[in-house]
Amino acid sequence: MQPTHRSSRILQPAKNWFVFLSLFVALGLAYIPTGRLPGVPDWVPLVLAFWCIREPLRVGMGTAFVFGVLVDIGQGAAMGQHALAYVVLAYLATSIARRVLWFPPLQQALHILPMFFLTQLIMVLVRLVAGAEFPGWEYFLSSFTSAALWIPLHFLLLLPQYRPVDRDDNRPI
Repeated sequence: MQPTHRSSRILQPAKNWFVFLSLFVALGLAYIPTGRLPGVPDWVPLVLAFWCIREPLRVGMGTAFVFGVLVDIGQGAAMGQHALAYVVLAYLATSIARRVLWFPPLQQALHILPMFFLTQLIMVLVRLVAGAEFPGWEYFLSSFTSAALWIPLHFLLLLPQYRPVDRDDNRPI
């Protein structure tokens, strides 16, 4: 499979059902109780950032808010904690979307890493304001895990969009 930034292959448009199915799968993974294991990625912002960059007209701050509230409800967190962080992430992802797509997936992950770190920082600050204790510095390992998973997730979520390789001699593209 060739990366899309250097490929001459044309991608099909992403299907709405696939975009939201991937977001709901990420939401289901976020509901799995992992306790306080360090480095467990936050799946919803990972998939949300991907679709905010790839499909900024379909997935944006409204979707981020809804999924943030769903994560707040499912994890029993302070109401609005994840929603605020995900809305900021969606805003930043859509604002740099056109620039990030010029880079290969590894460099995209380096662009996304500070946004994941800021997302977690916002969540920690909201928790601290609500009266919780500081979770420790290992809490921020999840940002690095999410950035490392950006590369395989990039190829996995783009698989349905690749056009078939069969060439038609009567078709110019």
